[in-house]
Amino acid sequence: MKKTSLLLFAFAVGLSSCEEQAKTNDSKEQEMKSESTNPLLMESTLDYYAPDFSKIKDSHYRSALEEGIRLKRAEIEEIANQSEEPTFENTLVALERSGGDLKRVRSVFGALTSAHTNDTLQALKQEFAPIFSELNDEVYLNSALFDRIKTLYDQKEDLSLDAESAKLLDEYYNDFVLAGAELEGEAKEKLKAVNSEMASLVAEFGETLLAATNEGALIVENAEELKGLSESKLKSIETEDGNYKIAIQNTTQQPTLVALENRKMRQKEFENAWYRTDGSAHDTKDIIVKIAQKRAEKAALLGYDSYADWSLQNTMIQSKSNLREFFDGLIPAAIEKASAESQLIEEMMHREGQEGQLEPWDWNFYAEKVRKEKYDLDENEIKPYFEMMSVLENGVFYAAEKLYGITFKERTDIPVYHEDVLVYELFEEDGSKLGLFYADFYSRESKRGGAWMGNFVDQSHLLGKKPVIYNVCNYPKPAEGEPTLLSFDNAITMFHEFGHALHGFFANQEYPSLSGTAVARDFVEFPSQFNENWATHPDVLNNYAKHYETGEVIPAELLAKIQEAATFNQGYSITENLAASNLDYAWHTISADKTIEDANQFEKDALSKYGVDKVRAVKPRYRSTYFAHIFAGGYGAGYYSYLWTEMLHHDAYVWFENNGGLTRENGQRYRDMVLSVGNTLQYDELYRDWSGRDPKIEPMIKARGLK
Repeated sequence: MKKTSLLLFAFAVGLSSCEEQAKTNDSKEQEMKSESTNPLLMESTLDYYAPDFSKIKDSHYRSALEEGIRLKRAEIEEIANQSEEPTFENTLVALERSGGDLKRVRSVFGALTSAHTNDTLQALKQEFAPIFSELNDEVYLNSALFDRIKTLYDQKEDLSLDAESAKLLDEYYNDFVLAGAELEGEAKEKLKAVNSEMASLVAEFGETLLAATNEGALIVENAEELKGLSESKLKSIETEDGNYKIAIQNTTQQPTLVALENRKMRQKEFENAWYRTDGSAHDTKDIIVKIAQKRAEKAALLGYDSYADWSLQNTMIQSKSNLREFFDGLIPAAIEKASAESQLIEEMMHREGQEGQLEPWDWNFYAEKVRKEKYDLDENEIKPYFEMMSVLENGVFYAAEKLYGITFKERTDIPVYHEDVLVYELFEEDGSKLGLFYADFYSRESKRGGAWMGNFVDQSHLLGKKPVIYNVCNYPKPAEGEPTLLSFDNAITMFHEFGHALHGFFANQEYPSLSGTAVARDFVEFPSQFNENWATHPDVLNNYAKHYETGEVIPAELLAKIQEAATFNQGYSITENLAASNLDYAWHTISADKTIEDANQFEKDALSKYGVDKVRAVKPRYRSTYFAHIFAGGYGAGYYSYLWTEMLHHDAYVWFENNGGLTRENGQRYRDMVLSVGNTLQYDELYRDWSGRDPKIEPMIKARGLK
């Protein structure tokens, strides 16, 4: 009996073991099959290796990310631990070729978690944030790999490298040092832990802000309370249950505040935006304090006084003192002009019968009335001339064709990730292929706020790749059958983002790490801001600014009004930017031993310290608690870049004006000497080579009307 029982038990255990082994084998086979059929892990067969969104599903991302990470780790280990002596080919070129699978997956994953996300993708983003941080540390804190790079760096003069290869070696060496490659032992392990914590916090901030922005929408039951909004606007925001939903954008000020006549409703909408992440169910105050303190801790570990000191290495502005000097040179004039505007607008408010002080939610509403009175200019009079597709095809594309000779053809056969996305193929002047462009313009709840550019595929001669680039904006989608009429500012945004795209399309680098927009933050915004200038160039404007119903070109007198009003409200605009920029500066110049008890008090003290709170109705463009650029968008200690590159773009446009303006010859020179250079030259050297001198701030001061 016992023997029988033991035999049966043995048989059962054996059977169980066989079943488990079978399950394991099945699991492995399934995993291998999944990897071999996962569209994210295979090179796309579409033109330009564009991602095939007709095949990509949410279920593909996890396994693709995991496999991409595994392959990247294996490649790094092979490069770092090879027995051969380090050479440029077996170390740096090998690094440039490594991680292709992971980069392909992350380019799509990153695009969709920003432009068309969902709960599944958001959860994966949060989960993988520390894993990506760990992987980054495995590369940049790999002692064996750094030793190989340092050996090459020390031998650089004897390697007979061409200019781009020499720059690549410099960049790798400097990036490794800045990342902490020279740290040892406990310090290196502590840095890894800090990096991992920061990655998780940044992901948490982005996820929390998206939820807060969506839930912060203003819900109104009675259309009478929305008096001032056009019928088409009301149609576009009407919900299925008969209410009206005004979504909030990522900025402090909201577009509809310019039109809403009900002051209480304006206040409600403003405060929904202002408090979205302060005291709401999606509060970020603790998160941003932790991010700032962890960044300061990281900087201290790397030997810097603050995160800003560390972050400003290898930028065009170079140092914290230069940045402070730049700010201090702008703030007094900006405050003076904003103060004068505030008085003018408050006087209008009182004439309109509204007593009391001018409040932030009043500014745009009464500023528009001042604009109409002073310049006889009405935003609703302008919009019919800025139909979205005309702005894109007859404006943005037309200017690019005039300057650079490139042409565009819509492609309807390329799969997209959302039905609103448009795709165009770009061609050189001689008809050769240049790349693919995706345009995703309409706002939706699955998209974060703002506007941006990104690459699905980077240009690289080494890898034989041409660029696949996308622009994302957040224009309100009209009711079905209605035209998409843009504000003048939205039209400018389209030109801006395509300036980034041109920077990517005209990349002409051997190595992907140096290609296109892979430049410092305070240079990358230069081509985009410069491209804004063509939006108001008479030749370009007359080609696209046509009435959507009549086809009439924008009247000369209306254009003259727009140009005359160009410096109106600029004190406000630059002050809200300076306020946000100085908040960024304050958060990222704290020392590692600084304790921040209250994020709101810290913000208030910073605005006062730098004198950017003197006009009470002018608030920062982004409050700290929803400042996505610096706490989730890679612009920590770098938001100043927008003002810095504004200086560059105004100065650059003066060069064009002095040399014949919108000509094919000028465009080619600018393409060859600026847009196509990538990160292969020092930025000040690049600018001097092109313009013949260092940039001057005076054109920006003039354009802003600060003098």
